[in-house]
Amino acid sequence: MDSAVKEKKERNKISVFSNGMKTELFLIIVLSLLAVFFAVTSDVFFTLSNLKTLTRQASIYGVIAIGMVVVITSSGIDLSVGSVTGLSGVVAALLMVNGISIPVSIIIAIITGMFIGLINGVLVYDGKVPAFIATMGTMTVVRAVIMLLTNASMISKLPEEFKAIAQIEVLNIPFLFVVWLVVIALAWFMTSKTVFGRNVYAVGSNREAARLSGINIRKTTYGVYIFSGLACSIAGILLASRLGNGVPTAGAGYELDAIAAAVVGGASLDGGAGSIVGTVLGSMIMATLRQGGVLLGVNSFILEIVIGSLIVGAVLLDKLRR
Repeated sequence: MDSAVKEKKERNKISVFSNGMKTELFLIIVLSLLAVFFAVTSDVFFTLSNLKTLTRQASIYGVIAIGMVVVITSSGIDLSVGSVTGLSGVVAALLMVNGISIPVSIIIAIITGMFIGLINGVLVYDGKVPAFIATMGTMTVVRAVIMLLTNASMISKLPEEFKAIAQIEVLNIPFLFVVWLVVIALAWFMTSKTVFGRNVYAVGSNREAARLSGINIRKTTYGVYIFSGLACSIAGILLASRLGNGVPTAGAGYELDAIAAAVVGGASLDGGAGSIVGTVLGSMIMATLRQGGVLLGVNSFILEIVIGSLIVGAVLLDKLRR
């Protein structure tokens, strides 16, 4: 009997590992095929300049997606990520043009994003508001706050040192990509090697069972939304630096790409399943589609149809698999 149970456990381990590897391998194949397609159809796709532009764009989407996948894994959703991204960039820009130093402005902008994340966590856990509704409300309120702060006008004349952040390269690699790698490493360690990370998966898999086992649901819920706010604030600062201005509409619609990257990367909207590596690959696929579409002059609405179809297809496959 013991040997049979042990054999069954081993088969389960192999099965889980294989499914994860299959998903990531499939994403690598898709990304490779897209790269080959755009390389054949565009002469500039594989130029160094275009690849740097691609990685800069993917880095901003990718940082947001990392925060999103942690929330989705806990069986939540965060529709406010685009607005929080825009708010963080605008807050940093407003502070800098009013004489506050760049480091202090960045720190305050990050704290602002994390505070919005905390509000989302309070609404979801303490207010018992469904995550979809809570974060949709936050998205609307934050976007309105941005318009009030900026009077719906662009904030210009940012310090040249701040604008240079998006152009800095480390060993010929865009600094934005280096920041993304740091966020990836932090998220991987957090979800794989810490008690909090294990709690996130447990809460997403079975909230009641997690509660009965002694997991603090409140702290876990607060944590995932605060981390999402942190990721968005980092992305917002990078985006403001890349644009060279505080743009009131910055980040609009980014929640779609973040959800797409997470879901295509293997995250389940039912919770309990999410992959940092898969989300990174999903982000690269989204960025490659957009950049390749721009190079080929593809109508932007057609790209939105493709991305929307990817989300629906990924969710459908997850449901069928389960």
